[in-house]
Amino acid sequence: MERVIRQIKHLAGKIDRKINLMEVCGTHTVAIFRHGIRSVLPDNIRLLSGPGCPVCVTSVADIEKALELSRIDDVILATFGDMMRVPGRKKSLYDARAEGADIRIVYSPMDSLSICRENRTKRVVFFATGFETTSPSVAATISMADDEGLDNLYIHSVHKLVPPALHALVGMEDIKIDGFILPGHVSTIIGSKPYGFLVEKYNIASVVTGFGAEDILYAILMLLKQIISSSREVQVQYRGVVREEGNPKALGMMRKYFDVADAYWRGIGTIPESGLVLKEEYSGRDIFKIYDIHSGDINEPQACRCGDVLTGRIIPSECNLFGKACTPERPVGACMVSTEGSCAAYYKYGSG
Repeated sequence: MERVIRQIKHLAGKIDRKINLMEVCGTHTVAIFRHGIRSVLPDNIRLLSGPGCPVCVTSVADIEKALELSRIDDVILATFGDMMRVPGRKKSLYDARAEGADIRIVYSPMDSLSICRENRTKRVVFFATGFETTSPSVAATISMADDEGLDNLYIHSVHKLVPPALHALVGMEDIKIDGFILPGHVSTIIGSKPYGFLVEKYNIASVVTGFGAEDILYAILMLLKQIISSSREVQVQYRGVVREEGNPKALGMMRKYFDVADAYWRGIGTIPESGLVLKEEYSGRDIFKIYDIHSGDINEPQACRCGDVLTGRIIPSECNLFGKACTPERPVGACMVSTEGSCAAYYKYGSG
């Protein structure tokens, strides 16, 4: 690892300007902080955290819809634990459960099937968050429910797709990104090919990498080599896991059950074709075909700069709420909730 750090410093010394590299995956964000990677990099290399935390990008409006569903007597809401503390307009799902709502924490979408079997007279709604890593397992859960005749499973889908978000980011004129550290987990599903537009259209260096300290440092080295040589490509450092074509079986499940749709990202806005909704033939499992719930346009918490953190405009400590009004115990914004959130990682590990 020391050899890689020396090489990074040597190459960085040949560049007479700031280099902005953005990691997209929330797990990468945590790994960078935990391993203190920022502290060993030259001053002219700046690591930015992108919108790679699915909890963080789930909108207030979608949280409000989940809260409304949880107040319906014959509904059981199943959700991942991180979603429980994400603030809605006034309350979180934890607050709703404390007030009597039947909200269950699950560790896998398939845990929802057990709840369905044990509560056949209830509608069990899985709050389907996450990127391409999670959506195939949600599709598989629907498939198993169909096979078992569990007609009481429903979906509240807020799934997001990573490549369209990157497309939106590089199109923002006030954000300068020289290279992307691309997500390992997502890329095991979609492969490296969908990122080709970063090179072909925007000429941005890109590397898919793993999650160890040496993996990330080596990815930074690969990016610097691309930047210096002016030869851009989508490289894969995580070769043992990521293939160019991705995982055909997982992609097939996604395409069977979901259609691509526009989606709203917290702090960013609506990104075209960046979300997943159930296909028409499976729309009977869309809970909003049963209940007509509209949260309307709900603004982000006042003074919260989660959106600026998610787009790399600021680091968490530059938000006036950070560590004061907003802490992991009393989060104002979603970036302080999830273990993958930039604000939570920055609070726990410092500047990294």
